[in-house]
Amino acid sequence: MSKTWLITGSASGIGRSTAEIVASRGDTLVATARHIDRLSDFKQRYPENVVLVELDVTDMKAAQNAVDTAVRTFGRLDVLLNNAGYAHVAPFEQTTEADFKAEIDTNFYGL
Repeated sequence: MSKTWLITGSASGIGRSTAEIVASRGDTLVATARHIDRLSDFKQRYPENVVLVELDVTDMKAAQNAVDTAVRTFGRLDVLLNNAGYAHVAPFEQTTEADFKAEIDTNFYGL
């Protein structure tokens, strides 16, 4: 039986690779990214089983919208891969407060 997935951070890395596998095997997918234009080719290849949703995981309303989109479009949500995140690559003492806050907001609170 196919499953309905919601994958955060689908534009690159592990999220993109997993989204490719999910869509290619015929499961339905809500693929999310902060910049969904990076997923346009993906939607063209899997028009029947992929929906794109713009999502910044630090925005609770946008996160709820992604879940609602899955349920409204596919009738259910079976699997959440909360993959979005990043690392600010710099020595800690060179990291600005704003950069540190953005990383914590995404990687900790974004979950």
